[in-house]
Amino acid sequence: MDETRDRAITRPADTAAGAEPRLIVEQGIAARVAAIVEPVLVGLGYRLVRVKLSGSDGCTLQIMAERPDGSMTVDDCESVSRALSPVLDVADPIGRAYRLEVSSPGMDRPLVRRSDFERLAGERIKIELAVAVGGRRRFRGRLLGVEGDAARIRCDDAAVGEESEILLAFEDMAEAKLVLSQSLIAESLRRGKTERRAAKGRARAPSSPEAASSRYQNEGE
Repeated sequence: MDETRDRAITRPADTAAGAEPRLIVEQGIAARVAAIVEPVLVGLGYRLVRVKLSGSDGCTLQIMAERPDGSMTVDDCESVSRALSPVLDVADPIGRAYRLEVSSPGMDRPLVRRSDFERLAGERIKIELAVAVGGRRRFRGRLLGVEGDAARIRCDDAAVGEESEILLAFEDMAEAKLVLSQSLIAESLRRGKTERRAAKGRARAPSSPEAASSRYQNEGE
């Protein structure tokens, strides 16, 4: 299957829903899965962040999602998994047994939308390109902001006398992620406390694992 076609598959669901489209999307089987699950997530009030297939322990299908405000609790993960399991069973995009894992983006979250790059300016990120720039595909440094259809990065490894800032086009990116830092950990702890206070305010809310994990697994075939 043509990879360029797969890479664009997930865009219509975002546009039809009136939501902000993802700029960094999947290829291959993961793109087919994304095209199936994204409309379901939008209908439930969530946003798709990433679909990833891993074969390190059998076959794991990871669906990373979040609410528009960036939150994603264990209860959210369970609800999403229950909604997606029958849809994936019918569509059968993988063609073999797999384990479904629904999770939050986490502290070192992927950046996939323009607003992610705008909101997280000032944080350190790492980027892998699908198309090499200046003979290299991997960049790591401080995200300075967005200019047009590109992100401006201050690279960590610029040699003395070399230009340390570079513009990287969104369309050339295969992956962009935050680099874990003390500020991100502190923000995650603050958000976890807020979510726990909100959970206590709900009448007889069932106990659950620590919200920071926000991960739920389900077996699928």
